[in-house]
Amino acid sequence: MGNEDSFYDEPCYAISVAARMVEVHPQTLRYYERVGLIRPHRSRGNRRLYSPREVDRVRAIVRLVDDLGVNLAGVEVIFYMKQRMEEKQAEMDEARAEFESEVARLRGLLDDIS
Repeated sequence: MGNEDSFYDEPCYAISVAARMVEVHPQTLRYYERVGLIRPHRSRGNRRLYSPREVDRVRAIVRLVDDLGVNLAGVEVIFYMKQRMEEKQAEMDEARAEFESEVARLRGLLDDIS
């Protein structure tokens, strides 16, 4: 999974390629960046480079705007809430693992007593 994640975050697409992949004008990508919805990487020459993750994010923006009629402020709220939900899920998963570990430890103590 680590290799897949590193590939997914690798900045490899120029703005023209990324725009073509999601079927928008490059100016649209510049606008999304200006309003803070995306943050493409920058090359040493200050050219925008998009990772597969960023391209997927743009696809999600386009889907929300075009298919569902969400405005860009709404897109920002949706992305923020999604991020918070993922963080809370990770916290719950960690708490569940700690709980299960403690239950196993206590069961082991009970088995030792019996």
